[in-house]
Amino acid sequence: MDASIDIHIANGYKSPSQKIRVITELWVNNQVYYPNCGNTCISQYQNNRPVADFFCPKCREDYELKSKKNAIGNKIVDGAYRTMTERLKSNTNPNLFLLSYDLIYSEIQNFCVIPKQFFIPDIIEKRNPLSPTARRAGWIGCNILLQGIPQVGKIYYIKNSQIVSKENVLTSWQKTLFLREEKDTTTKGWLFDVMNCIDRLGRNEFTIDDIYAFEETLRKKHPANKHIKDKIRQQLQILRDKSFLDFIERGKYRVK
Repeated sequence: MDASIDIHIANGYKSPSQKIRVITELWVNNQVYYPNCGNTCISQYQNNRPVADFFCPKCREDYELKSKKNAIGNKIVDGAYRTMTERLKSNTNPNLFLLSYDLIYSEIQNFCVIPKQFFIPDIIEKRNPLSPTARRAGWIGCNILLQGIPQVGKIYYIKNSQIVSKENVLTSWQKTLFLREEKDTTTKGWLFDVMNCIDRLGRNEFTIDDIYAFEETLRKKHPANKHIKDKIRQQLQILRDKSFLDFIERGKYRVK
């Protein structure tokens, strides 16, 4: 994989957004492989398709591409809020390619994929309606809140300009496919909450008491639940059963 980009291929376009679209889409076509199967034959949908930009003819996974200058940040501007919420209720929501670029150095700084199983209503932020004087007055967009996604749900091909091995990408993708089996977004949201707590610990081995330390944080997020510790134990049990965690000894776990 080559992280360099050709900024001159879009010289024929006047709009900056069109230029970036051409540059980044060509880079994906030439450099990226699909994380589900490793296929390097990238197929692209026609422009302005409402759901996705790329698809894999081998495993039939869809991918949408979002690009940002410099850092990716904590949120990504997306399209219509209503369209997004409808997609989350169906099977049409694609996986998301996130790309950050630096035009001065003509390179991709970060490129990652967020598998579609990590998209739940909790990470979708409703924006304010456009003003009455706007061309699309009343239109309501949305943002994708990346901080709500566990680190394991952000699979990097390139991180801080450093290329990650293909083996690592493919292995990371397989690690969370079990989440697609869970259709209830509330249950999945609890799993993500506990995964995020594990991320905040910053280490691979931890005890159940380490996660209990987040009890008050989780209580504020789930005020109707009166049994937070029971819920934490349940999520750790699920993550262990799905081989996301190793059970070392009583009350002690390791992230695989």
